[in-house]
Amino acid sequence: MTDPSPSLIDRLHEAARAARDHAHAPYSRYKVGAAVMDGDGRIFAGCNMENASFPLGTCAEAVALGAMVAAGGRTCTHVLVIGGTGELTPCGGCRQRIAELCEADCIVYSLAADGSALSEWTMGELLPHAFKLGT
Repeated sequence: MTDPSPSLIDRLHEAARAARDHAHAPYSRYKVGAAVMDGDGRIFAGCNMENASFPLGTCAEAVALGAMVAAGGRTCTHVLVIGGTGELTPCGGCRQRIAELCEADCIVYSLAADGSALSEWTMGELLPHAFKLGT
């Protein structure tokens, strides 16, 4: 695994944690926050938003990626996801969403809400055969 700058992890964690604090999770009560860094080093955050008309909820990663794209970002280089305790990886749909906007070497971190249990993968490890148009 890589040896990321502590400040990078700290910046991503702070953005994801702050977003997680605002998650709309009245049904599961499981709050998730995500932060993504674009190719220009900008960080965008998102939280999960549940909906009474399941499955219309939105994952934190999708919200963060949408914010990145809305701000003009086109390439994601790092993703950090925080949930409750322990390891949390993006769901299959979010893995595809991330893969759409990154290279296989994009780093995906998982961090417990209390800052413990840091895990790391490349997007290529999480989704080795991502669907891409024209490939």
